Amino acid sequence: MKRKVTLKQIAKELDVSISTVSKSLRDSPEISEDTRQKVQAFAKLYNYKPNNIALSLKNRKTKTIGIIIPEIVHHFFATVISGIEQVANEHGYSVVVCLSNESFDKEVINMEMLANGSIDGFIMSLSKETQYKGDFHHITEVINQGMPVVMFDRVTNEVLCDKVIIDDKMAAYEAVQHLVNMGKKKIALVTTVDYVSVGKLRTDGYTKAILDNELPFNEKLIIKIEDIDNFESQIAKLMENRAIDAVLAVNELFAVTIIKLASKMGLKVPDDLSVIAFTDGIISQYSTPTISTVSQNGIKMGQKAAKMLIDRLETEEEDEVEELYRTEVIETGLIERESTKA
Repeated sequence: MKRKVTLKQIAKELDVSISTVSKSLRDSPEISEDTRQKVQAFAKLYNYKPNNIALSLKNRKTKTIGIIIPEIVHHFFATVISGIEQVANEHGYSVVVCLSNESFDKEVINMEMLANGSIDGFIMSLSKETQYKGDFHHITEVINQGMPVVMFDRVTNEVLCDKVIIDDKMAAYEAVQHLVNMGKKKIALVTTVDYVSVGKLRTDGYTKAILDNELPFNEKLIIKIEDIDNFESQIAKLMENRAIDAVLAVNELFAVTIIKLASKMGLKVPDDLSVIAFTDGIISQYSTPTISTVSQNGIKMGQKAAKMLIDRLETEEEDEVEELYRTEVIETGLIERESTKA
């Protein structure tokens, strides 16, 4: 008897992507007939059977929630997990956490692994590569087969499901407005690339605040970081070649790097340069100087996401009227510390 194989193994053997394998097995017209036949023949030969996602859960509940996050560098995701676990435990659920490591393939593999009957539903934030590809078939597939999904923070409008977000555009706008009110006129933005949903929205908020206050808009003051391992030189170039008096950073890691570089250049924070970051984590509270932050209320976001998922799971099937999916917006607030206050 031949050993069963996984999507990942088929993709490796045939030198195609996991997405191509998955779509071929579903007879997607996006994939050429030749490739579909090749994948299906290989799958049949090696006794591949797709996970009957959620079907076994019609009659059996695991009381376990699967969480998929893109990375663990930032304190924000840790707080969201804490909020999810708190509400889950109160309702008798346990949680399993998986890391996509910003990889589309890893995200697909995680969903395949967890959706084999070991969990009841997903809470997830999209990986950077998934947003870049714009390929969400693995998520719509589990939803279509009856397993609820709640997205948080990094979400997409292309998937119909419950979502929990902050108003990223407004939060960035208000942070820039605070700097303007302090008399700052040359405000830079250190953000992520546009295909990461939160990065695009925060860039939009920054831009609107600059224009609304009739300040000169300079695209060279916007630094979009793609490679998290080699971003310091980009920030250094911004600070060396441009006269700036304030920076909005979309995470604490960028903010603390800005402060470190400012110190090396003989700039005083906040006298010469004011800094505001997103996410109110340990770095912001204990750096020198402490960092003013936009609090994303990660614990509250996690609690809300868990409550939405559990509500879906515990709605009796016979009572379930096709309820519209909801998007909950968590309030943010500016916590002012030493990086903006002399």
